[in-house]
Amino acid sequence: MNKKTQNKNSGFTPLVDFSDVISSRTKSASLKFTTGFTLVEIIFTVSIFVVVFSTLTLFSKNIWTYSTFISNGLDNVDTSRNALKIMVAEIRTASQADTGAYVINQANDTAFSFYSDINNDGLKEKIRYFLSNGSIKKGAIIPTGSPLSYNPSNEIITTIASYITSSSIFAYYDKNYDGTSQPLSSPVDIAEIRLVKITITMDKDINKPPVPVTMTTQVSIRNLKDNL
Repeated sequence: MNKKTQNKNSGFTPLVDFSDVISSRTKSASLKFTTGFTLVEIIFTVSIFVVVFSTLTLFSKNIWTYSTFISNGLDNVDTSRNALKIMVAEIRTASQADTGAYVINQANDTAFSFYSDINNDGLKEKIRYFLSNGSIKKGAIIPTGSPLSYNPSNEIITTIASYITSSSIFAYYDKNYDGTSQPLSSPVDIAEIRLVKITITMDKDINKPPVPVTMTTQVSIRNLKDNL
């Protein structure tokens, strides 16, 4: 009997199970394969997070920008409205000066000067509204001395509106104004003025939205009405 037959018949078992070796190598390869896909998944997840974060950041920035635009627009409207309200109230009550001077002192497209008792103290102040360096300013002179006089050196100047983009703010109309009439031509004859139209165009930043705000109003001078 040869040796091969003896080994087979004796039940000889090999020291190494090759099936285990193959299985071990397969598991190792599978582990490496699985580990590689996990890294790809991490990169993919981070990429998605970056995209989502960038989108949210841009969205938040746009909201802030639009909010700023809206806020600036509302500020323009409020400032213009308040300025017009002050001017209309004081121009409407214009009357002869305490020195006997005529109701209106000066009238052109960028400045209007008149007399009015704006603080109800019994004295008529000399009021001057004028456009200067993109702002509407107000000058007020209280009459002093005996006899009373309006000393220019006593003028107190305040700013009532800034960021004005219009080059002119005043237009004047006579007693024949019917809503469609042309304004009095320059130089204006102050004795003909019965109504003053005020137009304000304001824009805090001409290089950014929102668009400029334009507001207009008109006021009749009570003490100059011809139908009293």
